[in-house]
Amino acid sequence: MSSLSFLHRACLRVALLPLAPLRAPLCRSHLPRPLLRLPPRSAMSSAASRMSHIAAATASSAAGESNDPATASGLGQEDDDLSAALGYRLPPKEIQDIVDAPPLPVLSFSPSKDKILFLKRRALPPLSDLAKPEDKLAGVRIDGHSNTRSRMSSYTGIGIHKLMDDGTLGPEKLVYGYPEGAKINFVTWSHDGRTLSFSVRVEEEDNKISKLRVWVADVESGEAKPLFKSPDIYLNAIFDSFVWVDNSTLLVCTIPISRGAPPKKPLVPAGPKIQSNETKNVVQVRTFQDLLKDAYDADLFDYYATSQLMLASLDGTVKPMGPPAVYTSIDPSPDDKYLMLSSIHRPYSYIVPCGRFPKKVELWTADGKFIRELCDLPLAEDIPIATSSVRKGKRSIYWRPDKPSTLYWVETQDGGDAKVEVSPRDIVYMENAEPINGEQPEILHKLDLRYGGTSWCDESLALVYESWYKTRKTRTWVVAPDKKDVSPRILFDRSSEDVYSDPGSPMLRRTAMGTYVIAKVNKQDESTYLLLNGMGATPEGNVPFLDLFDINTGSKERIWESDKEKYFETVVALMSDKTDGDLPLDQLKILTSKESKTENTQYYLQIWPEKKQVQITNFPHPYPQLASLYKEMIWYQRKDGVQLTANLYLPPGYDQSKDGPLPCLVWSYPGEFKSKDAAGQVRGSPNEFSGIGATSPLLWLARGFAILSGPTIPIVGEGDVEANDSYVEQLVTSAEAAVEEVVRRGVVHPDKIAVGGHSYGAFMTANLLAHAPHLFCCGIARSGAYNRTLTPFGFQNEDRTLWEATSTYVEMSPFMSANKIKRPILLIHGEQDNNSGTLTMQSDRFFNALKGHGVQSRLVILPFESHGYSARESIMHCLWESDRWLQKYCVSGTSKADSEPASDGESKTLSASGGGAAVEDLTSDGFSSTPRSLLW
Repeated sequence: MSSLSFLHRACLRVALLPLAPLRAPLCRSHLPRPLLRLPPRSAMSSAASRMSHIAAATASSAAGESNDPATASGLGQEDDDLSAALGYRLPPKEIQDIVDAPPLPVLSFSPSKDKILFLKRRALPPLSDLAKPEDKLAGVRIDGHSNTRSRMSSYTGIGIHKLMDDGTLGPEKLVYGYPEGAKINFVTWSHDGRTLSFSVRVEEEDNKISKLRVWVADVESGEAKPLFKSPDIYLNAIFDSFVWVDNSTLLVCTIPISRGAPPKKPLVPAGPKIQSNETKNVVQVRTFQDLLKDAYDADLFDYYATSQLMLASLDGTVKPMGPPAVYTSIDPSPDDKYLMLSSIHRPYSYIVPCGRFPKKVELWTADGKFIRELCDLPLAEDIPIATSSVRKGKRSIYWRPDKPSTLYWVETQDGGDAKVEVSPRDIVYMENAEPINGEQPEILHKLDLRYGGTSWCDESLALVYESWYKTRKTRTWVVAPDKKDVSPRILFDRSSEDVYSDPGSPMLRRTAMGTYVIAKVNKQDESTYLLLNGMGATPEGNVPFLDLFDINTGSKERIWESDKEKYFETVVALMSDKTDGDLPLDQLKILTSKESKTENTQYYLQIWPEKKQVQITNFPHPYPQLASLYKEMIWYQRKDGVQLTANLYLPPGYDQSKDGPLPCLVWSYPGEFKSKDAAGQVRGSPNEFSGIGATSPLLWLARGFAILSGPTIPIVGEGDVEANDSYVEQLVTSAEAAVEEVVRRGVVHPDKIAVGGHSYGAFMTANLLAHAPHLFCCGIARSGAYNRTLTPFGFQNEDRTLWEATSTYVEMSPFMSANKIKRPILLIHGEQDNNSGTLTMQSDRFFNALKGHGVQSRLVILPFESHGYSARESIMHCLWESDRWLQKYCVSGTSKADSEPASDGESKTLSASGGGAAVEDLTSDGFSSTPRSLLW
């Protein structure tokens, strides 16, 4: 978990987002609105200076059965074996139409913010894309034919719009010249914004995709051409791909031209597979998947992952650089004179993924001359499982964005073990790329918590973040990097869980070197002002803001705030950052987003001093058939006094007096907290637009369901108390409160409430059916882990082992309570799930346990799918199965449990408690699919 929580949010929703954090709270992965992506050079320290490219969904395909709702939902189909034999099915048309709606393009602003790319996307990819052969090596899934990551989505076209002086968009100019039907990836602006670089691959025979070639396009004309004149030079995109070194040169990871055929697996092994721990090392690791299994796997990993770096100019000049190696990142210095190259090397491991393999970081000149080795870290199999533990040695090595070629990094002083008490715990260092006269690294700051990143401004100002997960403490330090006479001071010291006290994050401006630093604002006085961009959490919901913040006195002036009554607005990016130096307040220009419960996100320019608002986009509503849905953020209490929230959705046209109570689907994901007060804080806004992903529970609004989305399920462990020791009790009381609240409102039928979730939400679902059968008539659990003894070295935020907390592991495992489950449960799992802990075997074994106790259950394994589902056939079938289950066991109420006498704990009487509301974690839930409009 990165400490730069606001950066996390920024990376998930903002693009040229120069938003750096003033603190390092926990990550929110909810995706309520479009995404933006940072330009090629971000100043964000620990979030990597070049963000990976957002890849959207690809192509659609037909799968098919009848579109008749009754047939599609499987009503009347009693023979499970016959149902399974019919192949992939389609959900009712009203659900299909929403899922198949054409996606809106991804947007990308040029470095100077005067042009916008519209990156075209296809709808859901066909299953045939996932069915292509792949190799699972060292935690990476590889398409050997294309020599890239498998399952990689793509764009289908690139449109260029000029952003006019009045804020409107000029006519679209299409990039042309590349092969028709090509799959496009890694679209990147040159530093001056005059050229685009991207990769191209095309369909070949036998459902294969060609290797990737690098193309460049002139932004002014739109004409594209291959970067390399030779047809034998291909991109190796297993790890990094390519990066602009200057405005006319790219450094590209290529497949070595001399590489031959892949190694062949021996028909007869040379010997047994042996792992040894005769040295009695303590090595505890999570349940990683897709690991290397033998020497052949290691050879195959080397074969695909090894790159030859090539310096390629737009004039066609090509020059190899350095030896072939498994390069994982390439990072030019801000002045383009140096290159920092990271690579991994042997000895490899069979128990951890490649991110823990031995790592070497080297410094080269931009013209290909080796300077020095920065570090060579050994294999890291022994990183402790305790949260906040890290790798030994140098880590988070980056370029200072405010200097031409100065490096900074952090080194742990506790051996990387969070359980070791030591002061300081981390030390941040700085050093010139080429030290003069043997000068030693300079200490920037010493930290007693775990380092969380640095936001740079200039020689007199930088913000350093530290945090500690166990206590949720987070601090922001003000340091003067190049002024030794100025002592560091604490700017903010708070709990990362306390969202009400979040001061916001500093906005960044682009420098002449193409990097991003903290923007200083000139208010025509002697003070130094920053722009703090915050989500503005309040007991009534988020009210985003932009504050003018005096870094010296701490005083604030609110210069912009979201509408509170109808709309939800956020500051997306600073648009007036074309020059170095302080920004005049009266020349401020920002990009904002605006949405409401029923109006999808649009983007606007806000121009000072009048704060004139100019609309840039006019995206159509992605699902007009649900445009008039009802949404309300509801508040209620758990019986222990914890304040909870949830989003209640009702179908368009619903009239309580005429339609009466509805069947309801409750969909959630538990969260862990250290205090009840923090657990009860409101997260999110009642005015946010309701984004509906391809497997979202909101799809059932089209089927007449009420949806209770994201009811908070806080699992609280105050002080030294471990939250999971009372997991089941807190889970049940949160669910009781939520159910009681919607039933009290009269909009939900008490006997027709289903519960569902994905991943940890599936784990929640199974536990609720086992321990709260009086609340729910059935459940849907997708891609979950149900037996915690199969994840013995921790899961989620639990860092005790099975042997240290045996009773907790057992009591939390619904597998151990399979005999208590009396309500029908649908299990869905991807056959190729690669998420740590959620092996497909978890659902297999849980289903066998349920079946062994006569529980009404159904197990659906989706071929080729991973933790989240992507192919159209898989998603449609998942929706068909879910709809069939809900119609049969929730709407119709045909559960056998209805005819059985209730046990002592199954009374239909609801507790007089409050409700539950954990922040809806759509990314973790897995059903948050890419929003229909994206920015980066």
